Amino acid sequence: MYAKILVPLDGSPRAEAILPHVEELAQCHHSQVIFLSIIDPSASLVGLEGLEMGINQTIIQEQADEARHYLAGKEGEFREKHIESRSILSYGAVVNTIISTAEEEKVDLIALASHGRTGLARFVYGSVAAGILQQVDSPLLLIRARG
Repeated sequence: MYAKILVPLDGSPRAEAILPHVEELAQCHHSQVIFLSIIDPSASLVGLEGLEMGINQTIIQEQADEARHYLAGKEGEFREKHIESRSILSYGAVVNTIISTAEEEKVDLIALASHGRTGLARFVYGSVAAGILQQVDSPLLLIRARG
């Protein structure tokens, strides 16, 4: 049923709250898990007090190196549990990159944890989950991360 599961991760414990659910589904359905980490270069444009800065290639490279290391660790954890996994590091706007990766990889499920923000907090911070939910036709496993 779920041959490929896309799991966007940002390295936070909140994002990782989806992993036990993905692990169980992957073992049940013999799924391949694709971990996705996204570096949004536009996020590096705003400095202290909202002043615009140029994109610092050194910072972007450091973020990429950290993300690769992090993703390799997650792959290893899942492989130890005999779950086929691989990872993708992409650059771009988070919601659009998740959607385009899901389409390119022809995934059967996108699984992620949401911060569960409502009201003003959701308006101010935006919502990756809401953005994906509004734009995809694929199944979406969404859990509310606590803490």
